[in-house]
Amino acid sequence: MELSPEMSSLIMSYGPILLMVVLFYFLLYKPQKKEQSRIKDMLGNLKKGDKIITIGGLYGEISTIKNNTVLMKVAEKVEIEVAKASISKNISHEKRIPEE
Repeated sequence: MELSPEMSSLIMSYGPILLMVVLFYFLLYKPQKKEQSRIKDMLGNLKKGDKIITIGGLYGEISTIKNNTVLMKVAEKVEIEVAKASISKNISHEKRIPEE
């Protein structure tokens, strides 16, 4: 089956654009969705006593969990309230389950 000149021209015109869309999906969109899913799972599995790191670099241990915030113990008799969205890593969880 041979392609007509019009069809060949159409493929040559839209082929690179289609290729760029496919590359965009696999190189940017899919990894971002995977990372968002990992963060959502991590935030949903937080529990009292977990050691965490915030996006600002604070290390601490969770003492109380509320809806959108956690009370984090950073030193003896020193607790601060931080937003769940500001938690970047759960160190306790990473020690239990290594990343793939």
